[in-house]
Amino acid sequence: MKRRTLLAGAALGAGAMTLGAPAIAQGKRVLKLVGTFPRGFPGLGQAPEKIAKLMTDATDGTLTVEYFGGGELVPPYAVNDAVSSGAAEMGHSAPYFAAGKIPATMYYTNMPYGLSASELGGWIRYGGGQELWDETYAPFNLKPFWAGSSMAQAGGWFKRPIESLDDMQGLKMRIAGLGGEIMQKVGVSSVNLPPSEIFPALQSGVVDAAEFVGPWNDVALGLAKVAPYYYMPAPHETGAGLETIFRMDVWEEFTPAQKVIAESIVSAVADETTTAFAYNNAVALEQLMADGVTPTVFPDDVVDALGKASVEVLEAYPGDDEMSQKIHGPYVEFIKQATQCGKLLEGQMYSDRARAWGI
Repeated sequence: MKRRTLLAGAALGAGAMTLGAPAIAQGKRVLKLVGTFPRGFPGLGQAPEKIAKLMTDATDGTLTVEYFGGGELVPPYAVNDAVSSGAAEMGHSAPYFAAGKIPATMYYTNMPYGLSASELGGWIRYGGGQELWDETYAPFNLKPFWAGSSMAQAGGWFKRPIESLDDMQGLKMRIAGLGGEIMQKVGVSSVNLPPSEIFPALQSGVVDAAEFVGPWNDVALGLAKVAPYYYMPAPHETGAGLETIFRMDVWEEFTPAQKVIAESIVSAVADETTTAFAYNNAVALEQLMADGVTPTVFPDDVVDALGKASVEVLEAYPGDDEMSQKIHGPYVEFIKQATQCGKLLEGQMYSDRARAWGI
């Protein structure tokens, strides 16, 4: 189905609901939307709450969506399972939290030195990524949509400075996705923890370093208070994608107008989420610097080692998973196309802009 504007979708929905329609459109139906991230958490926890409110308002309550933040109804990393099994009708998460069961979801969050936020959204919408995603989720009774991106992410907060690759050896680090495999290749022990456990793990010494998202979310977790050395960027999340999912049998019961409303709202909130991160990361980073944090890049030997490890992890990822094998070729082909274009356009523009402004 082609994307339509929210305004057009709402108009169609209002017209359709006055006509004879399936039972779902004639009476109020309550849908549970479960999220991975805490209620109200900047960007990540706010987006699904907006989706719930907008869907309820746009359908005059015919589809009443109740939102549950991470851990309120189901465990934070169990969103896909909850929607697939029928415990909830909708979900909002990062796809790769389901990678243990559905390995191909990794491509829709981020791959090491993979696509940027806008590139991932473009590939999904225009490069065949949506069709492959639909095929990936069909056996699990799920209908996925891109929910925007948290943009390029930070490399992490460290308790001690990293001056060479030797300083990485033996560190314990909280890191998500394939970042754990990358870090293990360069001598770091990795563990994935939900957001609520990151600060206490750093504070108590359970981990020596932690990455989460970027300045906006990292400030919200207070990570600068317990690990003063901030490194950028993360090799494993160059434009991490989010998802909004519907249980497929529920989606198929929607009227055409309800589908237009739902998809338009999800698309609008996806774009809002991405731009919110672009703006608020910049503002939060400036505040961190004003508070005495000095963000820096990893040393060259660390960057080289992370780059080598990233390519190895990405190339090996499909393994024997059929859907990953099917997605891998088109995804990597577009990485190369986008990298060539990005190097000459946005990459050079960022460099030239910094030079013009003396930054």
